[in-house]
Amino acid sequence: MDELLTPRILLRRWQDDDLDAFAEITAQPEVMRWIRDGRVLDRAGAAERLDAYRRHWAEHGFGLYALVVRQTGELAGFTGLAVPTFLPEILPAVEIGWRLGRRHWGQGLATEAARAVVDHARDGLGLDRLVSIHQVGNDASARVMIKIGMHLERETTEPSGGRAVRVYAMDLGVTDRLARGSG
Repeated sequence: MDELLTPRILLRRWQDDDLDAFAEITAQPEVMRWIRDGRVLDRAGAAERLDAYRRHWAEHGFGLYALVVRQTGELAGFTGLAVPTFLPEILPAVEIGWRLGRRHWGQGLATEAARAVVDHARDGLGLDRLVSIHQVGNDASARVMIKIGMHLERETTEPSGGRAVRVYAMDLGVTDRLARGSG
């Protein structure tokens, strides 16, 4: 599915004119603090990430959506699905993740968008399970994971950078649907 809508958000595929706004987000030290080694990206680095996101869509049929605030049309960041190849010990898996520009924090946008992506993963893609991974210390992401119904599965070390990470998980199968009263 190319688009998902919530009351406040449009989740859509990436467009060429998203680069400048995305580069602004990835240049914010507060935003990038918990991403990989914590370094910000310049415009060329942001363009490489967008190209990687598009390749992921082409290869897997799902990916990270551009998160647009419907009221303003502003690109706030992303939310979506990816295969977490950086953590081979949990593969095969599909990860739900998000990244928002600093000015969009604390408004519930990540949670709202993540819930829409969870529904699409289950109902649109037929996935039975999702994981989400955060560096230890990134409590804001952990709170979103818990709000969308995930539970802590394990703590481990990300092999390429040696950073401590926590893996959260949720089952999307029949038992989950029955527990939510929609099965």
